[in-house]
Amino acid sequence: MKVAASMNRIDVNEVSKPEPDPVLVVERVSMKFNLGEQSVTAVDDVSFSVRPGEVFTVIGPSGCGKSTLFNIIGGLLGHYEGEVRIDGSKIAGSHESIGMVFQEESTFPWRNVIDNVAFPLELKGMGKSERLDRARHFIDMVGLSGFERHMPAQLSGGMRQRVAIARTLAYEPRILLMDEPFAALDEQTKLLLGEKVMEIQQRLKQTTLLITHNLSEAVQLSDRILIMTYRPGRVKRILDIKLDRPRTADVVGSEAFGRYVAEIWADLREEATRGMSDAESARR
Repeated sequence: MKVAASMNRIDVNEVSKPEPDPVLVVERVSMKFNLGEQSVTAVDDVSFSVRPGEVFTVIGPSGCGKSTLFNIIGGLLGHYEGEVRIDGSKIAGSHESIGMVFQEESTFPWRNVIDNVAFPLELKGMGKSERLDRARHFIDMVGLSGFERHMPAQLSGGMRQRVAIARTLAYEPRILLMDEPFAALDEQTKLLLGEKVMEIQQRLKQTTLLITHNLSEAVQLSDRILIMTYRPGRVKRILDIKLDRPRTADVVGSEAFGRYVAEIWADLREEATRGMSDAESARR
């Protein structure tokens, strides 16, 4: 009996490519805080890995330990259980591969835009001419050319956040951590700045870990989303976002986008309801 040649032929498009080694690994991380005589577990046995060039988002209800996790990875908190590894090596404390963008206003009010952006390069000992040229490059990248000599007080909230992002990008960290970077902005500015950040991320092929509570923001920006439970924060599930890039207005307004938002909300609603029940019980 003859077997058709097509049965023996392997379609190279169907052969899955091996997964690249993760850049960042969080393994079985737990963190407790002592509040007087009481001990509170903020995050419990959290594990995940982030691939090179990926945008990986952590989302969860208020009080689930998102910012605690961010501060552990960024080296701002110690005395936790588990490990954080970059390229397979365990890290403790701050790491030169990691740059951080915070929710709070973080520009230096006494420095103009270009001096704000050049600040980390100045700390590294880079010559003035070189660091200012590099600062101009990233100022242009975030769309602030022409504002180099403006002081932060002369800028809108969205523009100041772009200065903070440019400052973090200026020394080109391999891993960018962003904790609620657009939380203080109006919805229109969030969407526009989100588009700009993702355009830069795609251009630099930068591995990004985003912390947010905003469902639309998470879907707009992410390759994968980790959904956390209410306190103690654990991994509820990790969701792949299979939407085309760039995430244009057409993509954001699509039915598929809306389905992802609804799916995440179903998980978060369950956890947020549990949190509200716990709070009501504690008040009784």
